[in-house]
Amino acid sequence: MPLTRGRLEIVQVHIGRLCNMVCRHCHVDAGPDQVSANMTRDTLELVIAALDRCEAHTVDITGGAPELNPHFRWFVEACASRGKHVIDRCNLTVLLLSQFADLPAFFAEHGVEVVASLPHWRRPNTDRQRGDGTFDKSLAALRLLNAAGYGQGDPRRRLTLMHNPVGAFLPSATGAMEREWKAGLLREHDIRFDRLISLNNMPIARFLEGLEEAGQTTDYLHRLHAAFNPAAIDGLMCKNTLSIGWDGTLYDCDFNNVLALPAEGGRTIAEFDPAALGPIVTRRHCYGCTAGSGSGCGGATA
Repeated sequence: MPLTRGRLEIVQVHIGRLCNMVCRHCHVDAGPDQVSANMTRDTLELVIAALDRCEAHTVDITGGAPELNPHFRWFVEACASRGKHVIDRCNLTVLLLSQFADLPAFFAEHGVEVVASLPHWRRPNTDRQRGDGTFDKSLAALRLLNAAGYGQGDPRRRLTLMHNPVGAFLPSATGAMEREWKAGLLREHDIRFDRLISLNNMPIARFLEGLEEAGQTTDYLHRLHAAFNPAAIDGLMCKNTLSIGWDGTLYDCDFNNVLALPAEGGRTIAEFDPAALGPIVTRRHCYGCTAGSGSGCGGATA
């Protein structure tokens, strides 16, 4: 039975693949070499026009490192001025670049929720997935966000940490992990955050390459299939979210974007019409979103 979409609530904007990091688990193959894969100002203006014609309440800005797009601040201000809840998916280390020293204050001024990637609250797991030294840099960035009022329970300065398992397995129960992470980061580093969400590693792009090199692809796909949870389906992000690729192409989710699987009935943001979209496009990687407690850009779905 095909998946059918519900009311459009979230517009996810893949603003570019340019990034200051090259992480092992990255599902979009982002990196410093992706200079040309950046959304233009003209395309971003089409996104704003589409937001003015739909009821979506949230704009989820992702990358790459979204902040590296030269039009990032303009786009955040345009979305916030329209009363949209703005999410910035931040790799944390980008905040330490000199040109972004004022970003925590900018985020706070515009009520941006920061969803920050941190594989684990301990150094070894984070550095193994994202490179040596990343953990210490991430802590430094989290301190900057705390100083700007993030992680203190203020709904307009919400700091969410995103956990990816460091390996070919599913994450533990998020509730127990959140309690452990909050206690550990506060006790050992005096760092606070508001909530923890987890995302299953998707068998695509760079993570898939790692599976294939380790001979684990078949085992991981079987693990996802065996952990299929029908209760996770109703909360899938593709049912209430539309993803826009950096070139303006419309997708049902960010993962389909990476796999070049456009939304049925959709073309580009210039022809935006949610009513014309067909059934959600699915492939084998979709088991990654329906395994265990379910998975999406907003965390567990079941």
